[in-house]
Amino acid sequence: MLLLSLVSLASLLSVESVAAEAVKEADPQGNTLVPAGVSRYQPTIFPDRIILIPTATPALSQTVNWRTQLLQAPLVAEIAPAGDGPALHLAAKRFTANSRQIQTDNGPSAHHQLTFSDLQPDTLYAYRVQGLGTWSEWLQFRTAKTNFAPFRAIYFGDAQNSLKSHFSRVARAALLKAPDAALMIHAGDLVNSRYGVLDNEWGEWFDAAGWQAGMVNQLIVAGNHEYLKLNEDTPQERRVLSPQFSAQFGVVQNGPQPLRDTVYFTDYQGVRFIALNSTEALENEAMAKLQAEWLEQVLSNNPQRWTVVSYHHPMFSVSQGRDNPRLRQYWQPLFAKYGVDLALQGHDHVYGRNVASGVSQAHAGTVYLVSVAGPKMYLVADPARRAMQKVAEDTQLFQLLDFEQDVLRYQSMTVSGQQYDSFELQRQPDGSKRLLETAPSKLLPQRRCGNPDTTTLANKKCWEGDDFGLASKANR
Repeated sequence: MLLLSLVSLASLLSVESVAAEAVKEADPQGNTLVPAGVSRYQPTIFPDRIILIPTATPALSQTVNWRTQLLQAPLVAEIAPAGDGPALHLAAKRFTANSRQIQTDNGPSAHHQLTFSDLQPDTLYAYRVQGLGTWSEWLQFRTAKTNFAPFRAIYFGDAQNSLKSHFSRVARAALLKAPDAALMIHAGDLVNSRYGVLDNEWGEWFDAAGWQAGMVNQLIVAGNHEYLKLNEDTPQERRVLSPQFSAQFGVVQNGPQPLRDTVYFTDYQGVRFIALNSTEALENEAMAKLQAEWLEQVLSNNPQRWTVVSYHHPMFSVSQGRDNPRLRQYWQPLFAKYGVDLALQGHDHVYGRNVASGVSQAHAGTVYLVSVAGPKMYLVADPARRAMQKVAEDTQLFQLLDFEQDVLRYQSMTVSGQQYDSFELQRQPDGSKRLLETAPSKLLPQRRCGNPDTTTLANKKCWEGDDFGLASKANR
């Protein structure tokens, strides 16, 4: 039988172009715990990188992605209602995956995607995915309810660096704090591999996420570090989306062309979640305008109770030396016009919360949030420190979002489990919203950078991304 040959355009790009220009044998910054020359995350016959991605109809369907080594035939997954006995296979239905091949520094790999369809709302299902002569464990998930019902989501800022070493602690703390979470939102820069197809970083991201990625829906946003810089500092310099991104994250294809792998929306149990691509918007004004036109359509026809938009670069920058006026030009007016509730952002490697200038908290507009989950830390700019309701440096965080009929509760938690920031959005009988500060009983002081290295501080940073790699003082 012919070798698996269902290869997408992105796969062709990765094999023919990206592999030739950007594949590196080892991470030069020591950004992972994998020593040079060691094969830690090569694909095998066993399925790995299993992840749930929400569909456009999460009450009735569910997308799953996974990875194996190259295979000789299409693979399948099995799904059954999750009963209390072990004989899941007797009631299981089979679905056949679409597959693509990509090339990375860990060699060729096959990535598989399928969508379980014709599911029942609010039902617990068990599923497993196939490898070569083997299977994954049985995992389980619950479909969404058809109409609005309260639920909890988790939001992470940039993971990006030292993923197994440092981000894993945040991912695990979040799940322990919110084991009932229905959705996890990642606001870009999941990895650092801007300068090469560094597959060990993706391996560590999935390692840090663990089994929960295959049991809780993951809403993935592309950041600038999901893009590879090719032919840097030459007339041929260009950015391309990492081949792993589209292969691993089969997002719903309802965004504008040519951004459908990164721009999309899903309605989950009465909340509309929208993912935008700020990297493309800042690189190319036409892409900012294109997304704005699409966004207006999505927001103007929105029957959901709450609206959350996530993208990578902040509308209002928090860290020093950064500003993104193009986003304010094209996107902010739409957020205000259509009453977007939360904007979940990353990129600045600090924490910040604010509402748009001129909007009182008594009648809240969009609440703009910036957070960071990984160990790279920057410094808060003085204007942000003066203007924003809450800021922090040198703090790994995760955020809890609780959606109720007329109240949206928000908490930002440090990795050690302390509440750093909190508020409620309360919907009034006339449809307006009020923001109520709900400070914890023991208010934590504003977090400042604790790095004694004045050289790093002079560069407007608290901790560099490679301060915790294998070659750093932290791991000697």
